[in-house]
Amino acid sequence: MAGNEWINGYLEAILDSRTSAGGGGGGGGGGGGDPRSPVAGASPTKGASPRGPHMNFNPSHYFVEEVVKGVDESDLHRTWIKVVATRNARERSTRLENMCWRIWHLARKKKQLELEGIQRISARRKEQEQVRREATEDLAEDLSEGEKGDTLGELAPVETAKKKFQRNFSDLTVWSDDNKEKKLYIVLISVHGLVRGENMELGRDSDTGGQVKYVVELARAMSMMPGVYRVDLFTRQVSSPDVDWSYGEPTEMLCSGSNDGEGMGESAGAYIVRIPCGPRDKYLKKEALWPYLQEFVDGALAHILNMSKALGEQVGNGRPVLPYVIHGHYADAGDVAVLLSGALNVPMVLTGHSLGRNKLEQLLKQGRMSKEEIDSTYKIMRRIEGEELALDASELVITSTRQEIDEQWGLYDGFDVKLEKVLRARARRGVSCHGRFMPRMVVIPPGMDFSNVVVPEDIDGDGDNKDDIIGLEGASPKSMPPIWAEVMRFLTNPHKPMILALSRPDPKKNITTLVKAFGECRPLRELANLTLIMGNRDDIDDMSAGNASVLTTVLKLIDKYDLYGSVAFPKHHNQADVPEIYRLAAKMKGVFINPALVEPFGLTLIEAAAHGLPIVATKNGGPVDITTALNNGLLVDPHDQNAIADALLKLVADKNLWQECRRNGLRNIHLYSWPEHCRTYLTRVAGCRLRNPRWLKDTPADAGADEEEFLEDSMDAQDLSLRLSIDGEKSSLNTNDPLSSDPQDQVQKIMNKIKQSSALPPSMSSGGDGAKNAAEATGGTMNKYPLLRRRRRLFVIAVDCYQDDGRASKKMLQVIQEVFRAVRSDSQMSKISGFALSTAMPLSETLQLLQLGKIQATDFDALICSSGSEVYYPGTVNCIDAEGKLRPDQDYLMHISHRWSHDGARQTIAKLMASQDGSDDAVELDVASSNAHCFAFLIKDPKKVKTVDEMRERLRMRGLRCHIMYCRNATRLQVVPLLASRSQALRYLFVRWGLSVGNMYLIIGEHGDTDLEEMLSGLHKTLIVRGVTEKGSEALLRSPGSYKRDDVVPSETPLAAYTTGELKTDEIMRALKQVSKISSGM
Repeated sequence: MAGNEWINGYLEAILDSRTSAGGGGGGGGGGGGDPRSPVAGASPTKGASPRGPHMNFNPSHYFVEEVVKGVDESDLHRTWIKVVATRNARERSTRLENMCWRIWHLARKKKQLELEGIQRISARRKEQEQVRREATEDLAEDLSEGEKGDTLGELAPVETAKKKFQRNFSDLTVWSDDNKEKKLYIVLISVHGLVRGENMELGRDSDTGGQVKYVVELARAMSMMPGVYRVDLFTRQVSSPDVDWSYGEPTEMLCSGSNDGEGMGESAGAYIVRIPCGPRDKYLKKEALWPYLQEFVDGALAHILNMSKALGEQVGNGRPVLPYVIHGHYADAGDVAVLLSGALNVPMVLTGHSLGRNKLEQLLKQGRMSKEEIDSTYKIMRRIEGEELALDASELVITSTRQEIDEQWGLYDGFDVKLEKVLRARARRGVSCHGRFMPRMVVIPPGMDFSNVVVPEDIDGDGDNKDDIIGLEGASPKSMPPIWAEVMRFLTNPHKPMILALSRPDPKKNITTLVKAFGECRPLRELANLTLIMGNRDDIDDMSAGNASVLTTVLKLIDKYDLYGSVAFPKHHNQADVPEIYRLAAKMKGVFINPALVEPFGLTLIEAAAHGLPIVATKNGGPVDITTALNNGLLVDPHDQNAIADALLKLVADKNLWQECRRNGLRNIHLYSWPEHCRTYLTRVAGCRLRNPRWLKDTPADAGADEEEFLEDSMDAQDLSLRLSIDGEKSSLNTNDPLSSDPQDQVQKIMNKIKQSSALPPSMSSGGDGAKNAAEATGGTMNKYPLLRRRRRLFVIAVDCYQDDGRASKKMLQVIQEVFRAVRSDSQMSKISGFALSTAMPLSETLQLLQLGKIQATDFDALICSSGSEVYYPGTVNCIDAEGKLRPDQDYLMHISHRWSHDGARQTIAKLMASQDGSDDAVELDVASSNAHCFAFLIKDPKKVKTVDEMRERLRMRGLRCHIMYCRNATRLQVVPLLASRSQALRYLFVRWGLSVGNMYLIIGEHGDTDLEEMLSGLHKTLIVRGVTEKGSEALLRSPGSYKRDDVVPSETPLAAYTTGELKTDEIMRALKQVSKISSGM
């Protein structure tokens, strides 16, 4: 804990001013370093009461008994500095009294937060137990009696996770050189911070730290693995004058790929790919990036598709090479990876690095900020939702330690250790999990770049010779690194073994306890020196309050224990000096120590072991796994300074133990190398269920397709209304016709096509029974593939205009008709444009609406129905069934079927929606609006239903991954597969038919279904039509305390425009031209 010595002075000041403060005093304290124990000598006055500024109020009693054990000192210390600077006795006394009340308020607030935390944990445990009981009942239905016992046993807490991990891993084939014939494309995503391959500005800000170094080194290492052809590391492009120009470069090559060089093409290797999103000229903190992530998704998707095509030409025999895996790092990149993996139908992997729920718990425990203030500062609720979404979609979650799984991921709705074991056991036995899924947590420690490490040749020896460093009289036999001289100038006898600590001067790093342990253990002081590398500083007064407090306390402790000549604490060092510091400590036969209160991983422990240093480390967190793997040191309780001193003394004094730990560390350090990390990583990913779009294999590239596509495009240019003149409005023709260069031939073909099409009955375009016969009678004139593949623009109408009973209103028809007129009023725009309708209604109701407005279904290139669970292409052969009715895109249905269990989700939803009094009067199943990939409930009483947030939380706890929304003026609850949504359907059209999202225009209202927010951001242009939707379903989206709309949708964007007047053709065209013009200047 930082700087506790000021407490003594504070208590003495309170006692000195007790008369003017109106209270009696107790004895002043000595010692007082440990905030976990009462200050020595403090004896409260009998009858003291902290309830108010009355005669019996005793501030010292209150401070010692109620505060010292729990209150964070940073803010109080700043106030105390002001107090001691005040000379006026009355003012000083007043400030001290005010400070007492501030402390009392903080302590009371902390107790209140602790109570709320206990209640929250209790409620969560109760819910988890209920979930496990339901899981046991639901999952045991189709098991034999013996297997039921196995399931119940697996839910019991006695199972050993470590044994399970080892057994499962043995079933996998370890990645080896046998895979070098594979040509894999791997995508890594790390959105925030400043990322580049060389001269990384680590520590420039809180967003540019260890994660940046990790992902860059991972990309390099992964590209060197056998079978990996290309690795792309996606990050945000920053073209701001506040940062270096290199962060604005679209691509940066990290390395050229595998060492063998066989079959390496021009695209092989590892690259940083920078995707623009949000304001182009601003460097944004990660908390401000959330509204722009969908722009990042669309930009990354375009790059991946282009790269997949290029790789297909190089190594894929002409077929696109889609990513083998998409790996998100941190919550924001996890959110991006969810959408990318869903659009491409490839596996996703997540690494959290640090987790939002864990941070929220820590901040709440400090008691200095309310939950609302925390969310406003850190956007913590949006971050948590991003992590929950990533858990929904991930096949694997990679962690650094087991502690991260048990104590951090265990806080999330989407992961339960016990339920995950049950589902994994059922999957091994081939028994259905009824749509329940938990991602697999895998411990793969980060790798380390050992290229700068000089591995000692005598691993079995006793280390380097100290005499090689410097003579006792100051003579230097050979050139030394400058940092060595900087360290040794502090030391009277630099030949003593060196105890090395390397960390920021942060209270959590517990450096002051280490100094006390060293200072109070005389044998340790006589045997060793202490070196503290505490970051860089110029002036302590310029440091943050917490860091300055720690450093000031360290200097006072050095003076208190008279450690001059035994402790080194240099002011400056750079990144290149760190390996030399480790090497110096190893030459001195020293020990490295990490005494942090909690250490999530402990990369410095691995670095120290690589240089031959035994370690002493905290027993809280990642060091437990590291010392188990390396077997090169001792674990200690960071709060026990005697235990710290004993462990250090044991390693320094016992040379045999020191040599054994050194030898074990050097022999086992390969476990933390990047090749080992990547080998384990690829082995785990290979064990996932790999999936790719089916259409990659069964879409033929026949010779006749070119002619058909030409005719389709030419017909569509004027909506079957030919506008040609002798002078030749040749722009409406495709002059690249491979079959004929004669314009007259082209005109004749188009006229024949029009005549054939005019013979089609109206039922053809609306999916009537006569479609098949009509197609045969006209010689198969229906399109083989959707016209989407030939469009350059797509206008997607997604206005949610519904009446109070959920039926579509006439305004929806009016919007459709006016948009048609607006686009068709511009001949050039009409030639290249198509239309799509996106709605929550099922196909039957959608067609009825179109018939009511005398609109042909074939006026649309695509119909996205039932909240994105079905996609239809009217007028396309493959979308007509044997009865002549429209049928959905079968490839899309297979695409969204991943992790979908219709019956399991429907039954669970029905249970959750049941009212508390036991009467099932809140909802009822709407069979007419349901299909195989969407089930709908009719809401009978909106006051009794739960919000989307609440429903999602409960579904996740039960392992059910799906997309839930309220729609049609809050009259329906619809549940679709996780990969299905109206926004993701648009990305599917991009991936499937090549129509870029950036060339789509989305027409929506001001209000709508609860999935409206998902469609508002991205690279598509958005036209918001005012006055057509008076209300929607948004009130049922979020619960109190959830993230805000501004965390999802940009407050201002050049990609969106509003209509300003009545719903007229001219106004729509004006708004369309406005958004096109503004967005083109981005």
